[in-house]
Amino acid sequence: MAEPTKQAQAACRARPDHAIISLRLISSRDVPVMPAVTIRKLSPQTHRALKARARSHGRSTEAEIRAILDAAVKPAEEIGIGSALAALGRRFRVVGLEITRESAPARPIQFK
Repeated sequence: MAEPTKQAQAACRARPDHAIISLRLISSRDVPVMPAVTIRKLSPQTHRALKARARSHGRSTEAEIRAILDAAVKPAEEIGIGSALAALGRRFRVVGLEITRESAPARPIQFK
């Protein structure tokens, strides 16, 4: 596991009453670069609630925060290209746009 940066350690010593969550960029030949997020001035109550919520879901606090963020920014439902085009047509009042969907699943392309 990576050691906390000196900046994060100094921040923790400077504000022992606030939890600071610090995620750093991780990079190696096998792992792509991943963005980092630091949350400052997190109240102790919020930090305890996050830890409790993570425990109830059987995951780490970091994994719980990722799940919360993923759920917050993920669309309520996946929208296909056909639905997006139909919505665009309705928005701009395109006349005569009829969309029918093929009920059979798509067949994979066969290369010979």
